[in-house]
Amino acid sequence: MVKAVIFDLDDTLISERQYIDSGYHYIAKLLSNRLNKNEEELYKLLNELLIESPKNVFNRLFDKLEFCYTNDDILKLVEEYRNHVPAIKFYDDVLPCLEFLKSKGIKVGIITDGYLNTQRRKLNAIKAYNYFDEIIITDEFGREFWKPHPKAFEIMQERLNVEFNEMIYVGDNPEKDFYIGSILPIKTVRIIRKQSIYINTSYYMNIKEHFTIYSLTDLKI
Repeated sequence: MVKAVIFDLDDTLISERQYIDSGYHYIAKLLSNRLNKNEEELYKLLNELLIESPKNVFNRLFDKLEFCYTNDDILKLVEEYRNHVPAIKFYDDVLPCLEFLKSKGIKVGIITDGYLNTQRRKLNAIKAYNYFDEIIITDEFGREFWKPHPKAFEIMQERLNVEFNEMIYVGDNPEKDFYIGSILPIKTVRIIRKQSIYINTSYYMNIKEHFTIYSLTDLKI
C-alpha cells in the first residue's frame, strides 16, 4: 500500500528551462546596467550561447562582447544567478496531482539536489512548503550526499513514518533518480517532460524506473 509519494523538483515539478530563463533575464538586466548594453540583446545572446553549449556561458558572453574579465568576475556573476529570486511556477499538472494524493491520505514530499540557496529560492518562489509534508535539499548534508546517495531517502522515510516499500519516488533524471530502486524497496516513476534537460541522459548503472508517465495526472495510486 502506498503511503507516501516523493518528488524530484527540477523538470519534475518545475521547469528547469523556465528557471534558466528567469536567471538570464536577471543577468541581462544586471549587465545592461553595468556595461551600458541593451538588455534584450544580452538576454538573446545568453540564450544563443546556451543553445550552442551549456558550458561557460558567462565566459563566452564576455568573450563575444570583447569585454575583459577575471575568474572572480565570473564567480560573482554565477553567484548572482544562483541567488536571484526566480520567476517560476509549478507545471500545470502538479497541483491537481497533489490534491488527488492528499484526498487519498497519501503524504507528499520533495527530495532535490542542487545548491542549497538556489533550491531554497525555487521552493519559496512556488510556495512549496505550503503543499508538501516534508522537503529535503540534499545539499544540506553535503555534495557527497546528493542523489543517488540513499541518505535523503532514509531521512524522508523516518520523517514521514512510512516503510520504504510504501514509498514512490517520481523524477526525471536517469543519472540519479532511479538507482534508489535497486538498493531500497522504493518504487520509482519517471516523468517524461518534453523540455527536460536530461531527457536523453544515460541511466546510472543501467538502473531504470519501474514505471513511466507523461503527466503527473497519470500517477494513479
